[in-house]
Amino acid sequence: METKRLARSQSDFMIGGVCGGLGKYFAIDPTLVRLIFVLLTVAGGSGVLVYFILWIVMPREDMPNVPTN
Repeated sequence: METKRLARSQSDFMIGGVCGGLGKYFAIDPTLVRLIFVLLTVAGGSGVLVYFILWIVMPREDMPNVPTN
């Protein structure tokens, strides 16, 4: 059984793969996630900040899982 893992997409990306990774994790269209980020940006600018934070925090899809104790 494979566990779901939040990671930046390496196949469905435009800038950093954040929206593609979120779309895959939540099983929704990445275009919808991109639209949400655009709306957050227009509504107050927080979309850009959240995107860059997620870009830094989320691992890439091809990175190996690190076991936790």
